[in-house]
Amino acid sequence: MWNIFEQPWGLLLLSFISFLVVLILQSMWPEVFRGWFWLISACLAIAAFGLDIFVKTDNEQIVGIIKAGMEAVERQDSDFIETIISDEYEDSYHNSKDYLMLYCRALLSKPLVEKNRKLNLSVEISPPQATATLAALTRFDEKSDIFAYKQFMLTKTKFNFYKYGDNWLIRRAEVLEIDRHPVSWEDVK
Repeated sequence: MWNIFEQPWGLLLLSFISFLVVLILQSMWPEVFRGWFWLISACLAIAAFGLDIFVKTDNEQIVGIIKAGMEAVERQDSDFIETIISDEYEDSYHNSKDYLMLYCRALLSKPLVEKNRKLNLSVEISPPQATATLAALTRFDEKSDIFAYKQFMLTKTKFNFYKYGDNWLIRRAEVLEIDRHPVSWEDVK
C-alpha cells in the first residue's frame, strides 16, 4: 500500500494543512488562539526534513546500494563490491560469493569502465526480499581492452536482495540483456 509519509513531502503537506487549520482557528476564535499553536506546523516541517535525512526507507537503501555498486565498478573497487554481496550469493553461473568475487577481481584488475549511467530502475520490495531490475549505459575506459571495438554497452540486470537485520545485500544477480539482446551469465563469460 502506498504510504504518503514515506516521502518528506507527506509530512510537509501535513504541516501545511496544520498551518491552514491554525490560521482558520485564529480568524474564527481569536480569543482562544495561542501563539504556540504555530509551533505545531513548524515542528511537523522540521520532522519531515529530519526523517528524510536520518531515516532511509528500504527503497532508498536498495537504490543507494545499486548506485554505490555502479560507482565501485568505475573505481575498480572490488573490496566495496564484496561488502554489498551476501555470503549466501549464487546465480546461474557463479555458485558462491567467492567464485563471483574471483571473477570480479580479475575483471576489475585493469581499467574497464569509465562511467555507468542508470537509465531505468524498478524496485519491488516484499520484506525480507526485494527485486530490482536495472537498465544502465556503460561507457568503457579508453585504456580497456574492450574500448577499441565497443565504447558503450546497454545492459539490463536483475538483482535479488535479502534483508539481514537492517541491511540489504545482493543475494543474486542475473544479466538479462546486453544491447537489447537477451543473454545470460554463460554468454557474458
